[in-house]
Amino acid sequence: MIESATDAREQRKRETSRALTCHARQLTSELGFSGFTIEELCSSVGVSRRTFFNYFECKENAVLGYGFATADPREHAIGEDFVAARGDLIDDFVEMIISRWEIVNPVEDTEAMFAAIEDEPRLIKAAFRELHKNELRDVELITRRLGDSPETQLRAEVIVHGIGALIRLALDQLIHHHSTDSPRELLLQRVRIARAEFTTSQKAS
Repeated sequence: MIESATDAREQRKRETSRALTCHARQLTSELGFSGFTIEELCSSVGVSRRTFFNYFECKENAVLGYGFATADPREHAIGEDFVAARGDLIDDFVEMIISRWEIVNPVEDTEAMFAAIEDEPRLIKAAFRELHKNELRDVELITRRLGDSPETQLRAEVIVHGIGALIRLALDQLIHHHSTDSPRELLLQRVRIARAEFTTSQKAS
């Protein structure tokens, strides 16, 4: 019973956070980032200003969807599973990314965010800041899994930024070219091509 109540509470938090982000993005698209106040955003969702600051540090984070309550515990569990796994490092890392996508739809979320921040320099800067934080989180997960070694940090950074580039290619195919393939299929296809190309280059040298 206690676990059920906790799950219901977490679900309500995610729903409130999601509603604030969806309305913030809609208002930004319609009025511009400076065209509405936090109070007006709260009114459109039916929550108080105090409630808003329980979820987000600022209006920028509300538009981007980066808040105190958006750190889904399932994502933490997925990260810990990756650290403990002992399969192929690249394959396990990609599967961790795909597992996260099962919690948050990357196409819907990315497309809505881009539509809101397209002409808003403050939001673009904030988005890159949050992207960097996420990259640091994944670098830390890989270094925890690999343990201490002279090249661990560099290896982790290459993996995170390399797979990140392939993720952006896959999302671009979905959002701008309206691919009918799933995000998983598009990412795995690009990972296979990258691995094959690098392997071929190694043999040639």
